[in-house]
Amino acid sequence: MSVAKKSLFCFFILLVLWFGKSRGAEEEIGFYELKRGHFSVKLTNFGATVLSLILPDKNGKLDDVVLAFETMDGYKNDSTYFGALVGRVANRITGSQFTLNGVQYKLVANDGNNTLHGGPKGFSEVIWKVKSYEPDSHVTFTYHSFDGEEGFPGDLDVSVTYMLIETNKLGIKMEAKALNKATPVNLASHTYWNLGGHNSGDILSHNLQLFASKITPVDAQLLPTGQIVAVEGTPYDFRQPRPIGSRLNELADGYDTNYVVDRVAGNKHLQKVAVVQESKSGRTMELWSNAPGVQFYTSNMLDNVKGKDGSVYSKYAALCLETQGFPDSVNHPNFPSQIVNPGDTYKHVMVYRFTAN
Repeated sequence: MSVAKKSLFCFFILLVLWFGKSRGAEEEIGFYELKRGHFSVKLTNFGATVLSLILPDKNGKLDDVVLAFETMDGYKNDSTYFGALVGRVANRITGSQFTLNGVQYKLVANDGNNTLHGGPKGFSEVIWKVKSYEPDSHVTFTYHSFDGEEGFPGDLDVSVTYMLIETNKLGIKMEAKALNKATPVNLASHTYWNLGGHNSGDILSHNLQLFASKITPVDAQLLPTGQIVAVEGTPYDFRQPRPIGSRLNELADGYDTNYVVDRVAGNKHLQKVAVVQESKSGRTMELWSNAPGVQFYTSNMLDNVKGKDGSVYSKYAALCLETQGFPDSVNHPNFPSQIVNPGDTYKHVMVYRFTAN
C-alpha cells in the first residue's frame, strides 16, 4: 500500500471512530469512490463532501488536486468548509434575518451577527443518506431539512449527485424541493482546488479566465452592498486569462467576490463560467454551470491549516469557484430571487472538465 493510500485509509478510520462516538450508532458515515481509468473522486456523506480528486498531469503523473483534512480534528472545528456542499443558503445573510411573504425569519448567526453557509449546522455539518451508488458512474446523497432548521422556513427535500461524465469530467447536480412553505435555497459546492497538487504551494501563478463582466461588491463584513458594478479597469477583471496574483497587490486581502456570469440571452443550457490553467502540470479545469453567479475565493483565511498527507495549507493555497445565486439576495430585491415555492424544485448543475497538455 502506498503512503498516500495508507494516509487516506487512516483518515477514513479516524473519521468513522469520531463520528461513531459523537453522532450515535444509528447514523453511519460512508466513503465512496468514483473512478474511470486514472481519474477518480473520493467523497463522504458527511456534508456530501469531496475528499479528493486525482488525475494525471501532462506527463501522466497522478496528483490529488483537492484540499482536505487529514483527521477529524479539522472537521470538528472546521471553518474552511473543505469540499462541502453548503446550504440551505450559501454565502452570507445580513443580520441573520429576512422577510418573506410578510413574515420575518430570524436565523442562527455564525459569522458575527450574520449567517454564513446555512448557519452553525448547515448542510455541511449533517450526515446525508445515500440514495444510490455506482463506482464507475455516480453517487447520490439526500437530506431532509426540517421546518425551522437554523431558522429557515418549511420542509425541504435536498439531493446532490456527483457523476462521472465521458472522460475526465465531473458533474454535480443539486436539487431541492420545497414541501410546504416558500423558502430561500442557494446550494454551493465549496471545493478548494490547486491544479499543481493539493500540497504544491500557492495558486497565484494559476491563469484564470472568468466569463463575467460584473460583480456584486461587498462592505468590510463581506456583505453585499446591493450594487452590481462592472469589472472593467479594476483588479477584478479576469475576462481575459491572466495570473491570479498579477493584481493581488491592489486588493486588501485577496479575492472573495461574487461574479455575475455573462449569460447568452435565451440560452437555457449550461454556460461556461471559468477556465483555470496551471502551466507546470499542464492541467486545465473548465467550469460550466446554470447558476447566475460564481464566488471566486483565493483561500485568504487559510492560516497554516493541517491538511492530508502531512501538508500544511497557508494563505492562497487554493482557489474556490462556487457557482451560486447572488449572496444575500433575500435582502436585495434587485438580485435574482432564490425563493423556491411549495411544489417547485430548485436545480443547480456544475460540470468540471479536466485536461492536461
